[in-house]
Amino acid sequence: MQGAAAGRERLKRNATKHRAQDPTVTSSIVAALLSRELRTLQRELEAYPSDALVWTAHGGLPNTAGTLALHAAGNLQHFVGAVLGQTGYVRNRDAEFSRRDVPRAELLRELGTAIEVVERVLVALSESALEGWYPLPVANRRVRTDEFLVHLAAHLAYHVGQADYHRRAVTGDKGGVNAVAPAELPSAIPLDA
Repeated sequence: MQGAAAGRERLKRNATKHRAQDPTVTSSIVAALLSRELRTLQRELEAYPSDALVWTAHGGLPNTAGTLALHAAGNLQHFVGAVLGQTGYVRNRDAEFSRRDVPRAELLRELGTAIEVVERVLVALSESALEGWYPLPVANRRVRTDEFLVHLAAHLAYHVGQADYHRRAVTGDKGGVNAVAPAELPSAIPLDA
């Protein structure tokens, strides 16, 4: 346990040192990653043959793709839109996990709204806001905004993976939806053949 604690401290020191020398995580990169994952979640939902399967519980899976879509959209509209962009969005986290049988079209709209919010708010975020403290406590801690945004991207990718597994399990379709597509990275340029 002491080794793990020492490792975390070393990571904190190195992150702080490197960030001061070269702040490479920009809000536009995080916006692109979040948008890519939200679009992937939209493709996952579109790949279900019916709205009913989006909400079908399966074995030991804790959430359906519908629940994950509501949670992803609500989470980002809250933490990025309401907190950083003052959009006025009011989150109902309990409803993200308790609503059922929401039509796929509505889920897709909510994810589309989250994409718009992420792209609008993060691209306008100043460097000082990005490098400063996130305006709200997170898990009863103060965290830097840039670190929390990277956390949100990892959190979203985790849930997108869960949705992919759910879709494959309930439909029997082993095909993918072009998840984690490097071509969707902002700097991606096709190589000449």
